[in-house]
Amino acid sequence: MTPAYAVPTTRIHSPARDPPRIANPGTSTAAPPPAHETWNSETVSDHVILLSPSANRVYAGNAHQLVAAELEILLGGEVQTEPVTIAAVSYLALPVSELDRRTVTALGALSAFFAAFRRDETNLLPVEITPPDRLDDDLVTIPKYPGKTNEQFTRLLTNVALASMTRTPNGATSILDPLAGRGTTLSTGLILGHDVAGVDGDLKAVEAYAAYLRTYLRRKRLKHTADLTPVRRDGKSIGRRLDVTVTPDGASRPQSLTVFSGDTRQSAALFGKRKFDAVITDAPYGVVHGSQTDVRGVSGKRDRSAAGLISEALPVWAGQLKTGGALGLSWNSLGVTRERLTELATGVGLRPLESGPYLRFAHRVDSSIHRDIFVAVKD
Repeated sequence: MTPAYAVPTTRIHSPARDPPRIANPGTSTAAPPPAHETWNSETVSDHVILLSPSANRVYAGNAHQLVAAELEILLGGEVQTEPVTIAAVSYLALPVSELDRRTVTALGALSAFFAAFRRDETNLLPVEITPPDRLDDDLVTIPKYPGKTNEQFTRLLTNVALASMTRTPNGATSILDPLAGRGTTLSTGLILGHDVAGVDGDLKAVEAYAAYLRTYLRRKRLKHTADLTPVRRDGKSIGRRLDVTVTPDGASRPQSLTVFSGDTRQSAALFGKRKFDAVITDAPYGVVHGSQTDVRGVSGKRDRSAAGLISEALPVWAGQLKTGGALGLSWNSLGVTRERLTELATGVGLRPLESGPYLRFAHRVDSSIHRDIFVAVKD
């Protein structure tokens, strides 16, 4: 079967033997690659992974490191990967002779997965990998607005948090984003087939997300409902609530989305007794998010870092987790240290995961943001 994507055709130089060729070769006049790209019998792996390009140049430069750590968590640390260059194209080498079902499932869900190839001494042979996505990825790629988190990173954060749970959900996995913004994490959860919920202090952001979802679902001709209604307490309107159900094509059940406008520290009051399998959120970085989000810190003034917000909200979020559920938090480590997050999480009964791949997600976003991921489990 001819793959839908282009297979590289440049021949790879190897002084040890005749140069190997890529499957379905075409004519190539490219010069031999430099020595560090040599592919010889000592370095051949059984599979290589081609990652999707990222529009964000800085993120793309860290993608192989981030995805390698993500895949290690998805596979329970059973497989070690390493970057490899073939014909001037970067891949992740996966040293396994056969892809079992668990590995195929992990590759399909991977945040930056584009294609996989089986490699022998002469060919790259494409391997069919089916992603688990229930909805098209343009649900998250279409919206453009200041402060939006890179979609690949949001999916990575979601994958890492869900893979860290020690519970097996009874039915659909439920995700809460208590700092939902314009819904990138919520939409990512829907794409992956989960039920999602959120809270955000910016009513305009909730209204904009509601308008976008209505238009998107209608244009995709998906069976759905979408209602934005007032929330009242003691006869007074305190915000709005967005309720959406959508049934993806071929799905046996609808997926649900609920978003409240309101203070994240009131999340438990808004959702009542409802608890979640995972809490996954992107904390304010203190740049765009801090200046636009109506969340105040312990001083009573606007807190442009995550410190005041997290210290007050984390006990609420932890209380909304089911036993065996996981918290996945991305944050700007220039504003709050990992040691401080560990202290806060431990204090509310969560067990931080702080070894191996969990410590390999730190990366630069810009001069004022050094982003990292913190994961903790509720035992």
